[in-house]
Amino acid sequence: MRKISKISLVAAVAVAGFSTANAQPLEEAIKNVDVSGSVVYRYDNSDNSLNNTTAGRVDQNRYKVGLNLSSKVNDYVKFNSRFIVGGADSGWVTTGAKKTGSNSATQSSGDGNVDVELSNAYFGFTAIPNTIVNVGKQGLTTPYTVAVDINGNEQNGTGILALSTFGPITAGAGYFNNTNVQNLTDVNATRNINSGNGRGIDLNLDAGRDMYVATVQGDLDFVKLEAWYAGLQNTFNSYTFAATGKIDIAENAKLGLEARYVALNLTDDYVYTRNNHQARIAAVTNGTANNQGTDNGMFRLAVDGKFSIVNARLAYTKTDKEGGLTALDQDAKNTSLGWNITSNGYADADYFQAALGVDILDNLNFTAHYGNLSSDNQSATAKFVGLDDTKAEEIYGQLTYKMSKNLNTYLRYGNYEQKAKSTGVKSVDQDIGRLQVAYTF
Repeated sequence: MRKISKISLVAAVAVAGFSTANAQPLEEAIKNVDVSGSVVYRYDNSDNSLNNTTAGRVDQNRYKVGLNLSSKVNDYVKFNSRFIVGGADSGWVTTGAKKTGSNSATQSSGDGNVDVELSNAYFGFTAIPNTIVNVGKQGLTTPYTVAVDINGNEQNGTGILALSTFGPITAGAGYFNNTNVQNLTDVNATRNINSGNGRGIDLNLDAGRDMYVATVQGDLDFVKLEAWYAGLQNTFNSYTFAATGKIDIAENAKLGLEARYVALNLTDDYVYTRNNHQARIAAVTNGTANNQGTDNGMFRLAVDGKFSIVNARLAYTKTDKEGGLTALDQDAKNTSLGWNITSNGYADADYFQAALGVDILDNLNFTAHYGNLSSDNQSATAKFVGLDDTKAEEIYGQLTYKMSKNLNTYLRYGNYEQKAKSTGVKSVDQDIGRLQVAYTF
């Protein structure tokens, strides 16, 4: 009965429709339904002192609600679905967004309502021993994408994914004839990827591009190894190698290690764009110009630890001289993300991250974070595209309070600066704050 009490109105309607179609009582239809999900509220406030316009100051409320329903069809088949109350790419929705500036009027969208969308609807088949085959509209579970994220965008596609386990080895492959990666709103927000106008790279994506993935993974107790291939039709081919491990140094001391390498090669269906360079755009489009900057890559080394009440993390990321586009979501494993700084899309970048924290109470932690990214962008392509040499730095503190296992709150405040490395001219000097409350069930 506890499962029944958790089902929302949307879920109840869906299950009731299923019940009617199969002439079953409602109680019988939902007894094998597992329900889980999340409700997240986020308040963001920022003020870029160098941009005294509506874009310089942001004050907004954001929400995302996710509901997962899993139903056992028979001994070999399970149906899975996911509903999102949110925004683009199954991400945040902003209600009551407000931007203010001294030289422009206050703008507000008002406290609007939000639509409900179906993001997953697929069947899982387990008739083959040690194998699961998912068929239908499902999350893209790869290091390039994020299949489920209570805090942001999600990537999904319609197709088939099969995974088989043989002892410590897992192998899998998938094909999707439709995905939502053409939107790329998460990547666009920082590096103008898929930007048809102005400065940036236009990947020329559309909803019909086929996507292929393959993986081999090994769990050797002390270390986990993974290798991935991902390809998007007429857009890119990529592979990933990663090794992660956990070491118990003492009873209250644990150490985590990661080494990750990503190589991504853009293929023929993209163009470089920059204002007032239409001739170059045409040359690239019709094939008369050499496509430079097609090689993108990233290498990361990271170590984190928990020592009694102290937690710490150090990470270093290096991107390729031609490009650093290595993921389709800023939260994906194949890129390094701080709060405002990401390595994704930056060429020839060195990115250092550090964090040091302490448990004030068993359920209260304060951690200080520091990030520093330096991108030279000295390749001919980078200069053409207009991704100027960049120096970015951020420092912020986060107070995390875990009231219970399923209720987590954090308060974050800090400063972010960005400037041209060669001239020292600042484009961003921003104080930023955030409050987030997350409930999972």
